[in-house]
Amino acid sequence: MDRIDRSILRELQEDGRLTNLELAQHVGLSASACLRRVRQLEEDGVIQGYRAVIDPAAVGRGFEVLVSIEVRRDRETVEAFEDALRDIPDVIEAHRLFGSPGCLLRIAVADLAAYERLWIERLTSLTGVTEVNSQIIMKRIKEPRGLPVER
Repeated sequence: MDRIDRSILRELQEDGRLTNLELAQHVGLSASACLRRVRQLEEDGVIQGYRAVIDPAAVGRGFEVLVSIEVRRDRETVEAFEDALRDIPDVIEAHRLFGSPGCLLRIAVADLAAYERLWIERLTSLTGVTEVNSQIIMKRIKEPRGLPVER
């Protein structure tokens, strides 16, 4: 990956709706050369997709919680737990961690009552869960904006 590829990545992370012509102008390439590079970055799996960034409150999910979960650490239990998480749409991020806690979740729901229902009905009943700790997000200070791509 060269300087131009990295420039393409920076531009697309900033605005994934740029037309190919606009992108080409921003990175100093012809439109056809730019399109070839973008397609190659997609084929290589460097660009994994394009998404719209949505205001959580606009879709009734303005209440976010970070949840740390301890799970028994045998292979079957961990795999069952991870499979079950994939089926809970309120869990918008999930990370298995080294050490303790074993798992960190980011959850987006409508309000405290919705989170309490999720906590009681789903989280505490997942296979292997031994502990659930919740931290309610007061204010998001820095939004996810993509990865830093060196020049």
